[in-house]
Amino acid sequence: MGFTKLNLPDALLRQCESLGYTEPTPIQKQAIPVILDGSDLIACAETGTGKTAAFLLPILKQLSEQKISGIKALILAPTRELALQLETACRMLAPKKIRCIALIGGAGYKHQIDGLRGANIVIATPGRLMDFMERGALNFSNLTTLVLDEADRMLDMGFLPAIKRIVPKLPVKRQTLLFSATISSEIEKIASSMMNAPEFVAVSKRGKPAETIEQTVYPVASASKTALLLDLLERERFERVLVFTRTKRGADRLSHILEARSHKANRIHADRSQSQREAALKSFKNGKTRVLIATDIASRGIDVDLVSHVINYDVPEAPEDYVHRIGRTGRAGNKGRAITLVTANEELSMRAIEKLTGQTVERVLLPAFGGVLTTSAIKPKEFSSTKKSFRSFRPRRSR
Repeated sequence: MGFTKLNLPDALLRQCESLGYTEPTPIQKQAIPVILDGSDLIACAETGTGKTAAFLLPILKQLSEQKISGIKALILAPTRELALQLETACRMLAPKKIRCIALIGGAGYKHQIDGLRGANIVIATPGRLMDFMERGALNFSNLTTLVLDEADRMLDMGFLPAIKRIVPKLPVKRQTLLFSATISSEIEKIASSMMNAPEFVAVSKRGKPAETIEQTVYPVASASKTALLLDLLERERFERVLVFTRTKRGADRLSHILEARSHKANRIHADRSQSQREAALKSFKNGKTRVLIATDIASRGIDVDLVSHVINYDVPEAPEDYVHRIGRTGRAGNKGRAITLVTANEELSMRAIEKLTGQTVERVLLPAFGGVLTTSAIKPKEFSSTKKSFRSFRPRRSR
């Protein structure tokens, strides 16, 4: 099935062709007809499988076939990065008469208010959207479509109060679409309460990472985590690496250490300004930065081609976040590698991840870094590091 079989107008087909979209992905094949039929939808698919186009294309088709007046579609995203990514995709696909705007924190109100004039699609993070709603700067009387992207994060305990304040202010008669790589049964219940007999489509096992990603776990002593990270970065052929930490302080610390070891590194987290975050992403995308260190703010919203490796310096607290983190590599059918450094205290969290994904990840034991196998059923590969172990990580003094 090509895009022509999805009943898209010629203008959208030409845009798809110009962007190199020749064959719809499985989630696009299943979701687009449901959306065009007018049904509410809950869609579950692996990260990097084309979810964005799966809801943007039918929305743009519907808008291109009618006289547009005011805001017709609202797309909510959990992070600034994802909102900006969606805005870029929308502008690339949309016909000239359809305008979109991203409302995110960290950007000037005046610029965004100016952008709202004539906007037909609003893409927003919940906090900034509520700011604009409280200012009376938004009119949703003509809204026909609500999209919650990365629905599991949008509806978890952190975002649910905001969603409950936003949704009642939208027209009752609307189409509601939820897209995510992971959707629990609990979240389905919450989502269904704000939807009208939603259909459900899934193109993969819930919580299962892409098969193109090779996953490895390195047991490591807590005191040797940074040493092992440095050893891996200097021993293996890393082209473009995302390193995830649990905390903002941890991301800052690792960035300083890597820079002191002459690695081209930068970091992105919530305490950095919007301009710093955008600059870090731009440098990572164009190859000037080899290693980008991030908190989970970046696990949903970084769309960078050919990330060769994802390294979980810290095991994520939520098993679902593991799927989103490693989904930054192995995208669009490309091969990728995911490495997780696991201390004895993090082993239970790693087992929860394996339970979610239904996969047992191979443990690779490097004796030089004090790792201990706590799962006897797993037979590790053993090999010695080809680089010396680092005992101290004080920055080298310049000579």
